Amino acid sequence: MQGKIPGYSLEKTLKDTTRAVKIRRAIISRTPATSETTNLLESSLLPYEHYNYDRVLGACCENVIGYLPLPLGVAGPIVIDGQSFFLPMATTEGVLVASTSRGCKAINSGGGAVTVLTGDGMTRGPCIAFETLERAGAAKVWLDSEAGQQTMADAFNSTSRFARLQSIKTALAGTNLYPRFKTTTGDCHGNEHDLKGCRARFETAAVNWIDGRGKSVVAEAIIPGDVVRKVLKTDVDALVELNIAKNLVGSAMAGAMGGFNAHAANIVAAIFLATGQDPAQVVESSSCITLMKNLRGNLQISVSMPSIERCSPTNPGDNARKLARVIAAAVLAGELSLCSALAAGHLVQSHMAHNRSAPATRSNTPGPATGVQTPVTAAMTAMRERAGVAALSPAAYLMYRAERCMKKGVWARLIIVNGLFSLMISRKLMVFNSPKTPRPFVSRCESRLDSR
Repeated sequence: MQGKIPGYSLEKTLKDTTRAVKIRRAIISRTPATSETTNLLESSLLPYEHYNYDRVLGACCENVIGYLPLPLGVAGPIVIDGQSFFLPMATTEGVLVASTSRGCKAINSGGGAVTVLTGDGMTRGPCIAFETLERAGAAKVWLDSEAGQQTMADAFNSTSRFARLQSIKTALAGTNLYPRFKTTTGDCHGNEHDLKGCRARFETAAVNWIDGRGKSVVAEAIIPGDVVRKVLKTDVDALVELNIAKNLVGSAMAGAMGGFNAHAANIVAAIFLATGQDPAQVVESSSCITLMKNLRGNLQISVSMPSIERCSPTNPGDNARKLARVIAAAVLAGELSLCSALAAGHLVQSHMAHNRSAPATRSNTPGPATGVQTPVTAAMTAMRERAGVAALSPAAYLMYRAERCMKKGVWARLIIVNGLFSLMISRKLMVFNSPKTPRPFVSRCESRLDSR
């Protein structure tokens, strides 16, 4: 509080990491300048005890004030290249683990997933500015030559015990030269090693989707047609059609860059959090294209992920490649199950049933007495009387208005979902919540609209 000991050096000064965290929480809570937003930190429920901060100090976080526990579930098991794996997933999204498990079950019924590692290398792309085009061109010619590649490899490899230069590709834009370094980094992610080797910043680019960055993996499975019907509750042709319309055409219409999938990032993020990977790498690591095909009545599904970026501390190289294969297979299961839910129309129902907190009660807020009209019901009654259809219910009146608009050629659309009736006419929205309306009436409304 007096400023005699820097807050960031409490661990070093006190020689007790847990005590340092506790004191830092107290200091932040009692800082006058931020008291309005941080005064409750000291007594908050944010946990800080029973954690090994020695592994954090000087390694992965500074100015620590606690830790965030996340629900950790497991999906599976799933057979990947003949070996069974459970998939750890840290998430707060209901249904995600259950949906992935359903995908695993369907994949196992077809014999499991097969994966192929198509690339293994981290990349960096520095920019080197020259005064003249002649010098920039000469540098490009030299870097592209065998002598230049060897010289750069020797210099690059001397900067790290792990990083090894695989190749250099160069591109010239005016007097700026852009060499792209590709390296192997064992089980380490490699950003820091590459940064030390080529002193550059890297921005997400389409070239990662084309050439790959990190581990490039393709995972595939063949799901029998009867499993698609019994387990996934849909059919092969519906899945193929949905994948084209949503993941391929839909993503292209949205201008997606490597996002030709349903929710690969969901699976990647959950596994990254569960296994201690860097969540910041989810963006590039979830680059994925999902493909489906009707193979003689069975579903052939694959995911191609060219840029899985992650690391592992032991058995350099092998663990990284194995985890990349597991992640790709997990994404395969997640894509299969979600697309099936979309094709069958079960997605909203499952989330409403399993991914919602209990609705807040309004027992203390009395509603209007029976027979007393509110402004909304009074307005509706007046409109029905003017139209000569006073006997119609609000829902039936909406149907009447929609049909009148359609006959007159006015743009109109009636949406009926779980008892929620919405009529949109000329960008005006009228909503009536009628949960007691019988389903046969809703079905008649839907069929009459379809006939139009």
